[in-house]
Amino acid sequence: MRDDPTLKYRKQHKQRLSYMPWLYWRLKPAQQEWAQVWQAEWQAYLQDMETVTILGKCFIAPEAKLFAERGRPIVIGEGSFIGADAVLHGPISIGQHVGINHHVTMDGGRQGITIGDHCRIAAYSHLYAFNHGMDASSTIEAQPVTSKGIVLEDDVWLGAHAGIVDGVTIGQGSVIGMQSVVTKSLPPYTIAAGNPAKCIKKRE
Repeated sequence: MRDDPTLKYRKQHKQRLSYMPWLYWRLKPAQQEWAQVWQAEWQAYLQDMETVTILGKCFIAPEAKLFAERGRPIVIGEGSFIGADAVLHGPISIGQHVGINHHVTMDGGRQGITIGDHCRIAAYSHLYAFNHGMDASSTIEAQPVTSKGIVLEDDVWLGAHAGIVDGVTIGQGSVIGMQSVVTKSLPPYTIAAGNPAKCIKKRE
């Protein structure tokens, strides 16, 4: 009996979706049939093993790592996706229609990361909602850890390799340039770039 060529391709197709998850919503009906079962099983596993809540139809790559122990939940809104090799440690609240691409790292610290609706976070971006002290009287490992939290308001776009430090709020509609590091809060509709990131223009 000859191998079914569609089954042979399916492994590669799953990998393609994991690294380009926006394609999940463009699948043809025949592909949707197996992909939805695949995702339902994986998402059920995540919600059983971790404090993860998935609201509506989402895509989460099996290669993504979600860690949400008790007290550090992860909530994922309708229509959102998380790409392969992303690492998310709660508490994290993700709004609706949010795109988190491959190799993104987020750690919510104690105060958490809040992401509004319609945000896009490009590959290799990193958000850390905690910080260490730097007092020279003790070693780095002995420093106290603080956490203020990070907020991305609606419709924010982080370019590839962008970094967001603890205590930052990025206003609605803002765009952060590739490889920029945001160390201070930004008002809505700001286009910022650099290290540290500075406003280079407004979107209005």
